[in-house]
Amino acid sequence: MSQGTGHYYVPAPSKWPIVGSAALFFLGFGAVFTMNKMPIGYWSLAIGFAILIYMLFGWFGDVARESESGKYGKQEDKAFRWGMSWFIFSEVMFFAAFFGALFYMRVLSIPWLADAEHDLLWPEFAGGWPTAGPGITEQFTPMGAWGLPAINTFLLLSSGVTVTLAHWALKENKREALKMWLLATIALGFIFLGCQIYEYGHAYADLNLKLTSGAYGSTFFMLTGFHGFHVTLGAIMLTVIYFRCAAGHFKPENHFGFEGVAWYWHFVDVVWLGLFIFVYLV
Repeated sequence: MSQGTGHYYVPAPSKWPIVGSAALFFLGFGAVFTMNKMPIGYWSLAIGFAILIYMLFGWFGDVARESESGKYGKQEDKAFRWGMSWFIFSEVMFFAAFFGALFYMRVLSIPWLADAEHDLLWPEFAGGWPTAGPGITEQFTPMGAWGLPAINTFLLLSSGVTVTLAHWALKENKREALKMWLLATIALGFIFLGCQIYEYGHAYADLNLKLTSGAYGSTFFMLTGFHGFHVTLGAIMLTVIYFRCAAGHFKPENHFGFEGVAWYWHFVDVVWLGLFIFVYLV
């Protein structure tokens, strides 16, 4: 129960949902206008992103102030934990769909298209992996596992350790150690993103591996690209948590804001392990 109220805390009516709707309105029209090469699209996108950033700072700021003022109790904490759990579950299902598509292509559809029944359609298609697929003659070199991908695996696994050390420091109320390990986690996350950007440039410039490189190229960039997007979100969330820690937020016995972001970061680590094994290594 909420401290001092004896019931579940219900906030006052807020302007932030309508502000968020306005942001989505401008972003949606901006995307359509931009795809149709209309100059107004870029202005619409810029306005939409500006409104979205304003909403995020305002809404999350309100929630942080409510938390720090003691308005949240055990019921709210339980609700937050269930909400974050279902959100991460939805993200697991998101990546499961892409891993499922990769499995279907590698194990089922590619061998089917290479069998004797389809020999008249694609007589020179062998059906091995990695492949662009039947009917695509452009050559590419697949991304090896023991270069930047292995380094990135080490970086993310290390960041999982540092965020856990930061969590332990918070539970023991060691604020300086908390900030140090949290900064290390953020640095490792952004170094990972820098390595991935370099890897993409190498793939395009030197390996001729592109999003348009058939079955292998599309699954490689879709899986690693969406994972990189999630790492970006996680690094931004960790940065916000760092500034809250620097401002004295969170207590050893009550810090779900920190825990929720740590859960998300561990989820990102686990997904990358799956990517490294099934996209790069196998």
